[in-house]
Amino acid sequence: MNVLFTEAALLPSGWARHVRLTIDDAGAIARVEVDASEAGAERLAGPVVPGMPNLHSHAFQRGMAGLTEQGGRGGDDFWGWREVMYRFLAALQPEDVRAIAAQLYLEMVCAGYTAVGEFHYLHNAPDGTPYADRAAMAEAILDAAGEIGIGLTLMPSLYQSSSFGGAAPTPGQRRFISGTDEILASIARLMARHRDDPQVRIGIAPHSLRAVPPQPLAVAIAALRRLDASAPIHIHVAEQQREVDQCLAWSGARPVDWLLDHAPVDEHWCIVHATHMTADERTRLARSGAVAALCPTTEGNLGDGFFDLAEYLSAGGRWGIGTDSHVSIDPAEELRWLDYGQRLRAERRMALGDRGGGTALWSAAAEGGRQALGRPIGRIEAGSRADLVVLDGGAPALYGRGGDMFADSLVFAGGAKLVRDVMIGGRWRVRERHHAAQQRIDAAYRRTLDRILSR
Repeated sequence: MNVLFTEAALLPSGWARHVRLTIDDAGAIARVEVDASEAGAERLAGPVVPGMPNLHSHAFQRGMAGLTEQGGRGGDDFWGWREVMYRFLAALQPEDVRAIAAQLYLEMVCAGYTAVGEFHYLHNAPDGTPYADRAAMAEAILDAAGEIGIGLTLMPSLYQSSSFGGAAPTPGQRRFISGTDEILASIARLMARHRDDPQVRIGIAPHSLRAVPPQPLAVAIAALRRLDASAPIHIHVAEQQREVDQCLAWSGARPVDWLLDHAPVDEHWCIVHATHMTADERTRLARSGAVAALCPTTEGNLGDGFFDLAEYLSAGGRWGIGTDSHVSIDPAEELRWLDYGQRLRAERRMALGDRGGGTALWSAAAEGGRQALGRPIGRIEAGSRADLVVLDGGAPALYGRGGDMFADSLVFAGGAKLVRDVMIGGRWRVRERHHAAQQRIDAAYRRTLDRILSR
């Protein structure tokens, strides 16, 4: 047992003072006491918030962040960015992906992310042939997460076509392609290999409606449900207007409508981006019980557009945040830009009303992450994993604050630099802003990038 004491903590009911936390040997919170005594407990250095789940990650893309910002005379868009991505990943091997993922996960943990959903679609060798172990790339991701200590929901991606209607994949996509039976077999092996690890959950990620034709989508979902009735299912939908237009031309329906009409979408699904929805689609998605994964810094970087969060919340929608292409690794920045996007659309402050503000945003995103990643995380309560972020109580940005103003200062004025200590699954992974593997991970990442960028 480990006993901790903090002057203030963000609980499911809101901010509480003089909080005593008992952590059991399995890494879960056994007891939460409010207005409690400090006697015999380790005193934490500042207010505590639940660790933030990161719903959407393509780990290898951290290595190319900042390499795609030089536009031509006519500008650029998502589709041009995608071609640069294809070139970057052309030579990556499992050991390279492990090094990049470890660096990424280290940065995530130091910023306050304590769990991640890895939307994993880099499966094959550079020429498109499968590795001897078809899960070699997935195991590289798992190994990296294990070293850093971040909780991982790994979702191997089904990817079979280049556009709606089963169009043949392009050469740049050959590393993503897999048969439905092959990806399901890999998922079954991963579930068996890692079933006893409380820090790991395995699901599936049909890449998108343009990359997975209707029949393989239906087969894959039905087969996954036989393996695990509550396994997470994540899918990209309606990120770009061009995608919406293509879906309409193919099916006569918009992407979110088509998905809700043809797939058993429920609380175990996570719909990534869903940027371009009608009012009816927003209502239908909210009523499905699924979580929307919003990635404001990537969506801004790619010029996707603004998600209408205010209307989605009015319909009862659930949501969380992700870092996607990893141009930023800071949960506070994702939340800040999500809120600012709503202000810019409405041309007024506090556009989200009582659903805005640091406390409401952090708590809602953590709760959405708990659901979407399928793990008992995102809450400081008995029975949840002990994923805790300790803020620097001595930081100027927190001076004179209390209660909701702690979270407001974190989200709108401080960000990741306020994160001091991070516990994941009952183990301290970051102490005084330092991770024990930091130097080793940094050196391996630099060696990997030296080789890739010198090609």
